[in-house]
Formats: sequence, C-alpha cells, structure tokens
Amino acid sequence: MKNTIAERILDFLKGFPPFDALSYEQLLTISSQVKVQYLESDTTVFKKGDVVSDQFYVVKDGAIGVYSDTSLVDQCDEGDIFGLRAVIRKDHYLLDAKAIEESIIYSISATLLEDIIISNPKANQFIIASFATNTRNPYSNEDKGTLFANVPALQSDASSYTEVQSAQYSKNPIVCNTELSVKEASQIMSQNKVGSIVITKNKQPIGIITDKDLRNKIATGLHAITEKVDTIMSSPVITFPENISVAEAQIGMLKNDISHLCITKDGTPNSELTGILSEHDIIVIHGNNPSVLIKEIKRATSAETLQFIRKKAQNLLEGYLKQNIPISFISKIISAINDAITKRIITMSISQLNQEPPTTFAWLAIGSQGRKEQLLLTDQDNALVFQDTEDDSTTKAYFLKLATAVNKKLATVGFELCPANMMASNPKWCLSVTDWKAQFKNWITHPDADKIMLCNIFFDYDWVYGDQSLISEMSNSIFEAIDSYEIFMSFMGQNALKNPPPLSFFRNFLVEDSGEHKDQFDIKARAIMPLVDAARLLILSHNIKDFNSTIERYKKLAEIEPQNKDLYHSCINAFRVLLRFRTKQGLKHNDSGRFVDVNRLSKADRLKLKGSFKPIKDIQDVLKTRFKLSQLL
Repeated sequence: MKNTIAERILDFLKGFPPFDALSYEQLLTISSQVKVQYLESDTTVFKKGDVVSDQFYVVKDGAIGVYSDTSLVDQCDEGDIFGLRAVIRKDHYLLDAKAIEESIIYSISATLLEDIIISNPKANQFIIASFATNTRNPYSNEDKGTLFANVPALQSDASSYTEVQSAQYSKNPIVCNTELSVKEASQIMSQNKVGSIVITKNKQPIGIITDKDLRNKIATGLHAITEKVDTIMSSPVITFPENISVAEAQIGMLKNDISHLCITKDGTPNSELTGILSEHDIIVIHGNNPSVLIKEIKRATSAETLQFIRKKAQNLLEGYLKQNIPISFISKIISAINDAITKRIITMSISQLNQEPPTTFAWLAIGSQGRKEQLLLTDQDNALVFQDTEDDSTTKAYFLKLATAVNKKLATVGFELCPANMMASNPKWCLSVTDWKAQFKNWITHPDADKIMLCNIFFDYDWVYGDQSLISEMSNSIFEAIDSYEIFMSFMGQNALKNPPPLSFFRNFLVEDSGEHKDQFDIKARAIMPLVDAARLLILSHNIKDFNSTIERYKKLAEIEPQNKDLYHSCINAFRVLLRFRTKQGLKHNDSGRFVDVNRLSKADRLKLKGSFKPIKDIQDVLKTRFKLSQLL
C-alpha cells in the first residue's frame, strides 16, 4: 500500500542537498522513517550541553533560530538542516535551537545518515564540505547557504576591491606647535618630503596644513608666510581610530572634501595623534577606487564626460556585489559618487548661466537618493530651496532656469527625468524657505492621500550642495508642525500599512494580479518600502532629524529603544538583503530591479527573500500598536 505521507516528505526533501543526490529508493527509505514535529513559537528543540540525540533536523515550514546564549547565530528556513554537526561529532550540543515562529520540522535518524547518506559519494562529499566550511551549503556560489543575518561576510578575492581591509597609514606624522610660522612649517614639510603637517597641543591634533592650504592661502597672497600656523590651518581636524578601513577612509574624505585624515588612539580629536592617512595612501593601495573617480568628476567639463565616469561607477558597483562587500559600504560609496556628480553639474550650470545666484540656496536629493539608497541608475528626484528675498519671483525664475539645466545634465549622465516631475525644475519643488515651511505645514495639518505620499518622498531629503542652514530651517519647521497636529502620525501610520506582509497565508509570494507586471513580485512596494516607511515614521515620532537612511534610522531606534533592539536589527538585516537583491536584479536585467519573476528564481533566492519578510510583519505590528491603528484600518 502506498505511503502518501512518505511520498510528500520525499517530494520535499529531493529539492534540497544532500537529499537531491540520493536515489528514489534511498529517499523513500528515509522519508518513511521521518518523524514530523510541530513546534509553537519559542519551543526549544535542543539546548547547549544536552546529550546529542540520535537524529538531525530539516525545517519543513517556519524558521528555527540557532543561538549562542541569547545571540542569534543563524536562522534556518525551509529546507535547511540543523543539528547535523553535533551528530557527526557524537558530542554534546554547543548551541541552543528553538522555533522563531510556528514551525514544522522533520527529524531524521542518525543511523540513516550513516547507512544511506554518507555511503552515497556525492551526498558524503556535501556533508564533509559542509562540516569543513561550517556552512549549510558549501556548493552555493553566493553566500554559501548562509542567511540574511550573515550577508556582510566577505568572500576573499585578491584581484578585486579591498575597501574593508585596514588602511595603511603613516605612523610617524610630521607635527608642530602653534608657535611656528607658516614658513618654518613649510620648511619642515619640505625637509621630510610630506604634503601635510599636523598642529598639535599636548600631543592632540588641533589643526592641519596641507600643500593645498599653502597654494590657496599663501601663494595667493591672502596670508603672509610669516604668520603663525594657526592662521591658515584647517580646524577642527577629521579624526578616525587606528583600525580604520579603506572604505571608511574613502567615505570620510569624500564626505568632508579633504585629502588627509588624522589617526588618533580613540578616534577622537581629544586623544593622542598616532598617524596621518592621505588620499595618496589610498590610491597606492589600488588605483581603481572611488577617490580616483571623484577626482575625475571634479575635472570633468561636460555632462558626457560625467556619463562615462558614472558608467565606471556602475562597474565598481558590480565588483562590490561580486565580492560580497556589505551593502552599507556600497551605498555610501555610490551615494558619494552620485553627490559629487550632482555638485559638479551644479557648478558647471551656474558657470554656463553667466550669472551668480541672487541669494543662497541648497540642492536636495529626495526619496531614495535622499536616503542614500539609490544604487542603480533610476530616475532622479530632487528639490531646491533658496533664501527669501524682496523679489522672490525674479529669484525663483533664476533658480528654475538653473534647476532645468541641472536636471537635463543629470539625464545625460543617466539619471532619467522623473516621470512624476519630482524635480527642482518643477515650480512646486523650487521654493523659498518660507514657502517650503508653509507647504510642509499644509501637508501635515491638512493631510490626504496625495499629501501623505508627498511627505514620504520629501521627508527623506539630504543636502547635496549649497547652504545647509536652509535645510536645518526646513527640518525644524516639520517637527514644529507635527507637534501642533499629532494625529498626523496616525495618518502616516495608516499609509505605512497600505502594503501587507509580502507572503500570503500559504507562504506564497504576493504577486501582481494584472497589468504589465502580472504574476511578478514588486520587491519595492511589497518588501522594501514597508521597512522604509516604518523607519521614517518611528524616527519622526522621536523628533529626531539628520538620520535619513533606513539602516541608520533603525540603528538609532535600536539605541533609543533597547527593548526593541532585536526587532530593529532584524529589520536592518532584512533591508540589506532586499536592497542587495534588488540591485543585483537591476544589474542583471538592466532595469530598476523592482519587479521580480518569482518563477525564475532559484530555490535558494526564494528562501533568502522569504527569510527577510518576517521582520516586515513584526514592524507593522509595532506600528499598529504604537499609533493605535487597528481601529482606523
């Protein structure tokens, strides 16, 4: 008589290693002896120190967490094996295992492991490789079967990019005190053949002079060479700790537009100077890096040249992804390059207008650009704010002309014009400070669906060029308006819940049911944006500004809400996976990576995505409770 249950178990197991290497008869023997266990959430499977039972486990549904004390070491999803290493060692369990959510697991006899699995050469090879590499799937080309919690791990590749390695810096920085003249300091620099000298007090760095300072401040006649060094030194200095990575150094230099970093014992200006790291040191490490691209951007004289440089940045992005560099590093590097391109275009456009701006202004990146999460060449989203003047109409006309020129050049580079016209060349998004404040207040105190949508876009803004104080003024006005109309947060909360968790009741992907992308999964709307919207809403509820990226927002939330730290960290991990996955899809198909054909995904990719969906449901549950949204939905 046919054993239907065994057949169903067989159909499941044959899709996962090492069972896929077994014959039908071998699989049937195993499946007919499998014990099926149903576990409620938080149910323990085994504990550290327990004597190993004569079985190992496979996850059928749900998720099993493997813990070292209270720290989650790994998460096992559908098809993953756990408890196997202990069985092979024939020793006590070294970790705890318990259900993270309602789960079903298969328990398989260790005797069958020895009699059938290990006797099969291909399956045995898998087991040995897994044991040696401490991974569940050593044959995977990517991530080696690890789950999203472990994505930041690097695969070594000596021929590729090495931004996460420690930067090599000069451990004998040339220093002087404030009593020296610029001439004396220059002579010391010349004698030691260095391009910088650090001014110290009590061995702590208080300023720095570089060749650039000598050119711009002495050679031009702005200062006399007989003046004291503190009259031309750059201060305060930018400092980092001794274990600074190449990527951190590059980001620090790009962000602060400098060529030298001071290295101190604890990474602050209030400790002893131990080294100096120059841009040249970075270039020596490897020539193909963001610093080189930034230099090329600054020298560019046309949008066409910048287009070529941005394509090189796209190659850089692909290399980073192949090496499996953490997505947080990648985002910062690509965002810095995008910002540098925009700055160069603004400078070029002002020059081509043959007229200086009539007042101070600031250029803002908004949406994903503002969150520094735009890795692909998608359409541009930006805005402009200018200081109030007596003749705002004439002033606005100038900035609209400037913005139009900038938007066109950005389109030439590869950032397409926004179909919804969310650009600074649109009169709606090119406003004085007063007009921006009034607009924000109107959106907040008279919210509707369209205004909430605009808040989601424009509340994720970041300074790119110009007067930063204008942006601070705008930010302050947002929080003032929210304080005066607290129910606005509930409207934002409703909007954040408009997309349900990405899996159906039967753990299938929720795909589009009509239109151009029918039967495809919208990874942006159904997975990425729920995490983005929740982070924005929660950070706003704490009246915290200047945290614009989704990951940085969750990090800050974990800091100020330690009781929810684990949830926020799981949201960070999930977001990293989703952003990396979308970027890879976009590069593979030469599009935005937004819509995914689930049927074409490998089983490993489907599992990886599913593993990142649970935090979405959990964070949405937090929003429902905190903002009392249940009665409003």
